[in-house]
Amino acid sequence: MLSSPWIAGLVALFLWWFSTGVILLAVRRADREGAHARLWCVLMNLPFLVLGAAGFVDTLNDTSVAGAYVAFFAALALWGWVELAFLTGVITGPVRVPMQEGLPEWERFIRAWGTIAYHEMLLAGLFIGMIVLSYGAENQFGLWTFAVLFFARISAKLNLYLGVRKINVEFIPEPLNHLPSHFRTARMNWLFPISITGLSFAAACWLERIWASTGPADTVGFALLAALTVLALLEHWFMVLPLPDEKLWRWMLPERPTPTQAILQSEDAQ
Repeated sequence: MLSSPWIAGLVALFLWWFSTGVILLAVRRADREGAHARLWCVLMNLPFLVLGAAGFVDTLNDTSVAGAYVAFFAALALWGWVELAFLTGVITGPVRVPMQEGLPEWERFIRAWGTIAYHEMLLAGLFIGMIVLSYGAENQFGLWTFAVLFFARISAKLNLYLGVRKINVEFIPEPLNHLPSHFRTARMNWLFPISITGLSFAAACWLERIWASTGPADTVGFALLAALTVLALLEHWFMVLPLPDEKLWRWMLPERPTPTQAILQSEDAQ
């Protein structure tokens, strides 16, 4: 059953929804408890980083169906820990203040880059390390999974910077309250059609690979990649279509503290 591409696609869909929800839940709870809780949240989840790295290395020459799944899970674990570190404000960038209006475009870009610089460099370092480790390996699905996440996230951030119609700031945590000032609202930008075309082409390539696969492991691996790429494509469309995508996770998250609660928590921390 697990060798079915349909099951693999559903697994990818569930992990996308569930892992996103769990990360948002952890960040929201840490937000309610203050800066120390955010740091401990990242440190307590370090096993996911370690297990992700171990799973990635262990499956490099595993060409079984299980190897394809574990490589996919490992890449998600690596990615998820880095995203958790970013959303808690532990690993972000040197710029942590809102953007001032009226800045020239070159300075606006540098300041926007400064808000995420350390996070992006960590992701790039992990990606380069995975490329080196997987060179010549038989199981490349972990690397390709991380690559899809890496390039889709860069595309999404650039589109937010250049301007999109819908910007969902509901789930932005307290340490990143300055981020929306670096976004821009616009009906369209020059990069969005390129992003949509590129992701659509990538999804089509993975689907073609499923059709041409000669073994169950390849079928599962490419089905996982196809589903993940389609989800990345869907996330891009959420930026321009008036769809309430935030409802997918809002119901499972605790309410944000009110201003009075936030003041009381700050006083308790002191």
